[in-house]
Amino acid sequence: MITRVLLSVLTLVLGPVACAQEPGTPVEVIGIPEPGADGPEQVFTIVERMPEFPGGHEAMFRFIQENLKYPQEERKAGVQGVVYVNFVVGEDGVLNEAKVLRGIGAACDAESLRVVKAMPPWTPGMQRGKPVKVQYNLPIRFKLD
Repeated sequence: MITRVLLSVLTLVLGPVACAQEPGTPVEVIGIPEPGADGPEQVFTIVERMPEFPGGHEAMFRFIQENLKYPQEERKAGVQGVVYVNFVVGEDGVLNEAKVLRGIGAACDAESLRVVKAMPPWTPGMQRGKPVKVQYNLPIRFKLD
């Protein structure tokens, strides 16, 4: 019964989309605004080229590993887990608006923010050939040995 209801809903939702175009008609991308179309404060979540830490992911992981210090009080208490930090990579690559989305403890959360704020400017995200602001989520894992 649930399967039939779900299938019916999918058919109702997806059916018109699948049948909306004649074969051979060019596909137009809808819903991706031009950079700057909604003013200078527009922040993207997905862009054609996502922002990147200088040197790529490996360099970012190395930077975090070299700069992150496990807070002693949380180490002694056995606190471990993943802190999710959200920030915006600006059009100039500078990180702004860093905040903890989900933390594991005050000291680990603060240390995660400190390390993110210490990062060098990134290569900015690009949309339609122009640098744009992009929101980025970064998980930082604290694990006891």
